[in-house]
Amino acid sequence: MQDKGNFPDISKKGVYFLIFRNGNCTLDAGRLKKIEFSKGYHVYVGSALGSGGLKRLKRHVLLSLEKNKKPRWHVDYLSVSQEFQLISVVYAITDRAVECELAGKLQSGLKNLIPGFGSSDCGCSSHLFYSRKHPLALIKDVFNAAGLKFKVAHFE
Repeated sequence: MQDKGNFPDISKKGVYFLIFRNGNCTLDAGRLKKIEFSKGYHVYVGSALGSGGLKRLKRHVLLSLEKNKKPRWHVDYLSVSQEFQLISVVYAITDRAVECELAGKLQSGLKNLIPGFGSSDCGCSSHLFYSRKHPLALIKDVFNAAGLKFKVAHFE
């Protein structure tokens, strides 16, 4: 189990999935307004292709631990909520823009998504997906299907 406070700074570019567990709740997510979330697991698909690389992933991990900053992106609303617990991250080092490809593969496996969440800068339906059961096996399959070597960090 990884300690959230000691999650590494990774300066290489990559793609990541954040796995949250939550109960039934309603959250305000910025421009998306109030969203009703069912009890279970929500998976956010993100990329870090800018100059800071996967340091963005560490930011998400620390935000979910400290819950002390104003939300900037859609996923931040989950991270700062007491209703959502970040339980795992899955990530791969890559400079390929595969975020939308992975979101599409995950969507075909889960069929449940939160429309417009995290996808305002692309043509995807969503980058946030719901599952009643733990989705880690499916996520590993998605990374493998894309030919990406991935790492997993668990926080519980």
